[in-house]
Amino acid sequence: MKRFMFKSKIHRATVTQADLNYEGSITIDSSLMKLADILPYEKVDIYNITNGERFSTYVIPGEPESGVICLNGAAARKVQVGDKVIIVSYCELEEEELENFSPTVVLVDEENKPVKVASQSGGIIV
Repeated sequence: MKRFMFKSKIHRATVTQADLNYEGSITIDSSLMKLADILPYEKVDIYNITNGERFSTYVIPGEPESGVICLNGAAARKVQVGDKVIIVSYCELEEEELENFSPTVVLVDEENKPVKVASQSGGIIV
């Protein structure tokens, strides 16, 4: 049996831009993407802490070290610049992979600079 698991997240990022006229997606500082093990065009869920909106989109890389978190296209209607969001990626794992699996959490400051990168210790015990 396969299970869909929380793989990684960027926690409490601040939305820096919202571009309604772009085709779609979320632009994320590529340095944060690397820390959170999120690839270009990977599907992510966005949880808007400020207003409660929850939606899915795909990622495009932004300028490294820029702190950019920009919602594009229709998703731009679900945020305001300054909103706090959680950006979450998931993966599909076989049962035997769960024991050594550990998600990654990237905590950021007000300027979307990483302050802590943590992995849950011990994995998941099946």
